[in-house]
Parts: sequence; structure tokens; C-alpha cells
Amino acid sequence: MSYRIKVPAKTLPVDEAHLLSGLEHQLHRLQSYRRPILVGLGVLVLAAGIVGGVVWVDRQAAQKAQDLEREATRLLMARPANDPAKADDLLKQAMTQYRQVIDQYPRTASAPLALFHLGNAQVQANDLPGAIDTYQRFLVLYGSNPSLAELVQQRLAYAYLLKGDRDQAAKAFTAIVNSPGGLNKDQALFELARLEESQSRPEGALAHYQELIKTYPNSPYASEATIRTKVMDTKKSSESPVPAPPAAPSVPSSKDKKTP
Repeated sequence: MSYRIKVPAKTLPVDEAHLLSGLEHQLHRLQSYRRPILVGLGVLVLAAGIVGGVVWVDRQAAQKAQDLEREATRLLMARPANDPAKADDLLKQAMTQYRQVIDQYPRTASAPLALFHLGNAQVQANDLPGAIDTYQRFLVLYGSNPSLAELVQQRLAYAYLLKGDRDQAAKAFTAIVNSPGGLNKDQALFELARLEESQSRPEGALAHYQELIKTYPNSPYASEATIRTKVMDTKKSSESPVPAPPAAPSVPSSKDKKTP
């Protein structure tokens, strides 16, 4: 009689069985969220593509604006001194390219530079009203640009001077003096003093000269201000009326003497 050896059925431990059932449950849940997950991943990929496209477009625009601005500056530098007609033509070409940068690529880093150089070119073309408008536009759009705003304000003041508008020039120079971080306040004070002096207002001129000497003693304008102050003091003292000497007491004549 043969005996059959019974092999006991293999059973999973309780904890392993629970683990497999938990994994099956998680897989089932993932299957139920499969569509929303795929949609979310698609949205992320699309957003990443849009951002990358915008960055690429901005980079291309910045490069084109930079190339235009550099070419315009090259045209300005290439103007011949012995050929006024060609120099005027190159100046017009440069201004056209500066305007192209400003109009087509206003959000690039080259746009403020192009606007500043356009104003300078308009001054060279003797278009002072256009230069003044350009400088004012710069201050409205890029007034927070610390590296150029003060220089543009100074160029605006000199454009007003060339135009003959002393009041507006004085306002522009005063804005430089009152600005918190201006780097050319000494020059602005000197120009304000000269404006006062040219309009026969020596008191105001002396006040600006003295402020310049006191606040910026190492400025190259301080020595000139010191000379102008001494000249004005000398002129003031020479123009002061000389007091007349006191009259000598009159001596009565013999006719005026009373006989006893």
C-alpha cells in the first residue's frame, strides 16, 4: 500500500496578503484618477511650452533691438565732417532706426538707450521741440532708470537753454538738485547760478554759487564758482554809492557877526 505525501497548500502570510490587497486598492484608485492626472500633465506641458515660447520670442526681440540700436549708433559715428549732405542723411537714417527700436521693441533693454540717443540726435538736427518731447517721454516711461534719468534731465535742461526758454531750463536744473540720488548736482547748481546771473539777479546767483562751494568743495565747478563769487562781490562793492563826507561847519563871516 502506497502512501501519498500531502503537500500543504502554500498560503501567504497575513501581512503580505494585506500588502497586496493595499497595492491593488491603490492601483484601482490610480485607474480612477488616470484621466484627471493625464489632463493635468498635459496642461503643465502646454504651460511650459508657452513660457518657453515667450522667452524665445523675447530673446529674439532683444537681439533685433540691440542690433538696430548698434547700427544706428554706428551711423551717427560714421558721419563725415567734410560732407554736410551725407552727414545729414546718415543722421536721418540713425533717427529712423532709433524710432524703430522704440516703436517695435519697447520692452527691451535697448529701448531706453534708443530713446535717449534719439533725443540727442534731434538736438544735433536742430529739432529742439522734438528733442524736448523725446526727453520728456523718456522721463515718463523710464524715469525709474537710475543710470540714465539724471542724464536725460540734464540734456532736457540744456535743450531748453538752446531754445531760449530759461524758466523751463531752471525748472529742469532744479529737479536735478532736488533729486535724491543725482550725480551731477554740482553742475546743475552752477548752471542755475549762471542763469540767475544772466538775468541780473546777483542775490540768487550768489546763493547757488555758495551752496555749490559749500556742498561740493572738490567739484571742478567749485573753483569757477569761487572766482565768480569774488567778481560779483567786487562789482557789488564798486557799485555801492560812496557816502558823501560830512559838511564842514560854517564859520560866520564878519558881516554875520553882531556888533555889540
